[in-house]
Amino acid sequence: MISEFLDLISGVVDMPWWGYVVVTLIFTHITIASITIYLHRHSAHRALELHAIPSHFFRLWLWMTTGMVTKQWTAIHRKHHAKCETEDDPHSPVILGIKKVFLEGSELYRKEAKNQETMDRYGYGTPDDWMERNVYTKHSAKGVALMLIINILLFGPIGITIWAIQMMWAPVMAAGIINGVGHYWGYRNFQAEDASRNIVPWGILIGGEELHNNHHAYATSARLSNKWYEFDIGWMYIRILEMMGLAKVKKVAPKLRLDKAKTKCDIDTLHAVISHRYEVLAKYAQSLKSILSNDFDHVRETIAQQGVDRLTLKRWILADSKTLQEDERVKLSEVLSKAKTLDTVYTMREELAAIWQRSTASKDELVKQLEDWCHRAEESGIEVLKIFSQRLRSYA
Repeated sequence: MISEFLDLISGVVDMPWWGYVVVTLIFTHITIASITIYLHRHSAHRALELHAIPSHFFRLWLWMTTGMVTKQWTAIHRKHHAKCETEDDPHSPVILGIKKVFLEGSELYRKEAKNQETMDRYGYGTPDDWMERNVYTKHSAKGVALMLIINILLFGPIGITIWAIQMMWAPVMAAGIINGVGHYWGYRNFQAEDASRNIVPWGILIGGEELHNNHHAYATSARLSNKWYEFDIGWMYIRILEMMGLAKVKKVAPKLRLDKAKTKCDIDTLHAVISHRYEVLAKYAQSLKSILSNDFDHVRETIAQQGVDRLTLKRWILADSKTLQEDERVKLSEVLSKAKTLDTVYTMREELAAIWQRSTASKDELVKQLEDWCHRAEESGIEVLKIFSQRLRSYA
């Protein structure tokens, strides 16, 4: 009897140490793939449709490895996008601090999951079948307990360690790194209206979700990579599922086309500029950085008087003015008054952004405003503005 019990808890699978490491990595990778493909791109953003087979597999796997409920995750993530970097954002490191979001991301998730208003407003369109109501939602904690039993039966006592790592994986990689570091540290392809960053080289570990700035620029895109050097492993899995007839991509980020022969703004230019507005602002930011570098000697004394360092000034100049505090705007205005070229480039950035924010204007009026902006940029005598404007005219 005792020997039979010992045989049972010793596990049916016997492997060398590295075999258990590989199994752990495979299990955790499936979890991340389930989060990015099913919860994130399919459920929250409707960027792709999933066949019932992978959809039910992902739901079952997430129930056993995370205990997360589809409606809760979807609603919380949609609210994050709707209220990004505000007091209502469920997990913004800009508001709450990087330490809290990184270390307590799962606690923030559980807290928001209890907010019925969030569930009602943002949790629409999620599964409501018998399994969801009677198993996944009603008994969310029993899934992770089942995973523990399966791991022990398969691998013996080492299965407890594998299970513990599985339970830590989503809170650390998703709640901590993506929600925390992804809004705090990294590079930006797009000047999105938030603090999102791309945080390579974590792609293999977090399924492509490291390309967080790309995602916030084009939230409904099924593909998160944008530059040739970026690799989105989640997109690779989606394409495989699509080739197997198990998925259908609904939308990807638009690709910018340039027509160098164009010399005047038209409706196509307007549509392209609006579609690629975050990339437009990112390109413009390069011009601002260049001018700031050239004009810094003109404002060095002023920023010292204002008690501002160079990095703070750079952050203010590159930020959307609406995100600055009143005292910051006053100090920035004082600095810009001492540097005419920098002031011109900064002001014209604000005017350009205002064009696509004028929802009451007709398309013809917006085209005229865009053409007028380009004309003033080219007549400003500022070379970087002239080059930028000529490129903007070629958007097609």
